[in-house]
Amino acid sequence: MKIWWAISGVLLIFALSGILSGVDADSGLCESTDSYGVCKGGAGENLFVDAATLQEQIDELSAYSDTPAPTVTRILYTPNDVAARRFVKKLMSEAGLSVREDAIGNIFGRWEGTDPTLPAVGSGSHTDAIPYAGKYDGVLGVLGAIHAVQALQRVKFQPKRSIDVIMFTSEEPTRFGFGCLGSRAMAKSGKIFDILREAKDSNNVTFADAAKEAGYTDVEEKLKSSGLEKGAYSAFVELHIEQGPMLEKEGIPIGVVTAIAAPASLKVGFKGDGGHAGALLMRYRNDAGLAGAELALAVEEHVLASGSVDTVGTTGVLEIHPGAVNSVPREARLEIDIRDIDEARRDKVVEGIRASAEAIAKKRNVILTNFDIVNQDPPALSGGQIVEAAEQAADSLGLEYKLMISRAYHDSLFMARISPMGMIFIPCYKGYSHRPDEFSSVEDMAKGVQVLALTLLQLSST
Repeated sequence: MKIWWAISGVLLIFALSGILSGVDADSGLCESTDSYGVCKGGAGENLFVDAATLQEQIDELSAYSDTPAPTVTRILYTPNDVAARRFVKKLMSEAGLSVREDAIGNIFGRWEGTDPTLPAVGSGSHTDAIPYAGKYDGVLGVLGAIHAVQALQRVKFQPKRSIDVIMFTSEEPTRFGFGCLGSRAMAKSGKIFDILREAKDSNNVTFADAAKEAGYTDVEEKLKSSGLEKGAYSAFVELHIEQGPMLEKEGIPIGVVTAIAAPASLKVGFKGDGGHAGALLMRYRNDAGLAGAELALAVEEHVLASGSVDTVGTTGVLEIHPGAVNSVPREARLEIDIRDIDEARRDKVVEGIRASAEAIAKKRNVILTNFDIVNQDPPALSGGQIVEAAEQAADSLGLEYKLMISRAYHDSLFMARISPMGMIFIPCYKGYSHRPDEFSSVEDMAKGVQVLALTLLQLSST
């Protein structure tokens, strides 16, 4: 296999030399061109990417936000989400892609290959953003995929397999409480269609009504039409900021993802009697707030007891009621996230947390009102062919890369149920993400798009 890839690497370089003609060198990213028109020097080594325009488009998209700059808040089916969708479709059309949407708003921009009967290659991400977030998460994967296609078009490459740039609906769980809504629907994951029919947001607006408000009027009738069969794509690859500090700390420009950890999401509730903070003596209390706090600590204990750095746990929500300084809490609500690339190890932690919740309720004389596993998705391994294609692309560009695990989940996690998948990471400032100072440099974005472009070239050529 390694010999085959070594030979293919040489062939890829010769192929690029043959097709890289007329590449524009009039850019700060490309210092000069050789006799074949190949960009030499700067961030445009071997394949020109108009990263300055990419940055301008990311900045423009960030203006579609419910909160002021530098924050970005873009929630599913809100006016700013709809405006962002129009912007992405415009960029797809300007790149010569044929644009379509499915019933729930997944957007597809297709570059048709010479054999459109073959399953296409997909690439993309999302553009929705949690409250007060940054402007690169997800967005780079959508706009970067458009630029990767444009880079290949610029050098007159013609894919054999069609290439779809995909903007997934609602990767973030902000509005309806569960993430990767669009890719889950495409993968027909679990009971997703039943869940969507019953889903309501915090204002009691149903998913169907929110979709209709955004212009998706036939969502109830055509919901299941968003689902795809296994093999609908031959491969899927997603470009993304790392959302962690490893690449920046180690000075490595490219991460090639070998696996995606998957979350188990839990909702837990305790109920006590409550009472006046002064009048109710300590020995008579059954404090639901303390039960919740003790369970939050138990989450940490169970995760650390797994013995693996790949096991992580977070109690991201701990709410008490009535929430008054002079009132003993009579209710506590927790939302817990447990992740691992090893499904059995993760699920063992979940069961340990369940046992602790029951023991805490008994010890503190409170009622465990609920212990709900909202989702318990399996982790996913990257497709070997896609990992090798990304490695080959980085090598051909002279870029150092690191094989790594994604501990954040992405739409790729669910695309793995449809086709082999892979991911390409680039560094981000201090690993920051989901916050307004989230940042990746133009140079790093250019390198990521280059690697994506050559990966797509390889995957769409056979």
